[in-house]
Amino acid sequence: MDGRVVGAIEGPGLLVLVGVTHDDGAESARRLASKLWGLRILEGEKSCSDLTAPLLVVSQFTLYGDARKGRRPSWTAAAPGPVAEPLVDAVVRELRELGAKVETGEFGADMKVALVNDGPITLILDV
Repeated sequence: MDGRVVGAIEGPGLLVLVGVTHDDGAESARRLASKLWGLRILEGEKSCSDLTAPLLVVSQFTLYGDARKGRRPSWTAAAPGPVAEPLVDAVVRELRELGAKVETGEFGADMKVALVNDGPITLILDV
């Protein structure tokens, strides 16, 4: 990026790194959005929907990196951009339809993402 801020959220909320694989589709995007909006992991066992907390959604193909063999990860499990980008967009659209305030990164960009992790929780959701 060129130093500009594309998306940011303040206060309690979620940073969501979305990886897309070859068998994901519109239903996966819908289920993920619903799960994220209702997941009770914020303070007091509240969800984003309870607090109207924002979400920052960033595409992250490297979540599907496979480093079991050799010293370089393989990215073959990650869906290519033309498949992944519409599905990441679908997650964002579904969240907004549920009432969420959503900020995003820029698909395919080399971004610097900063996080203040308030609490001992990081989850992998496979829907």
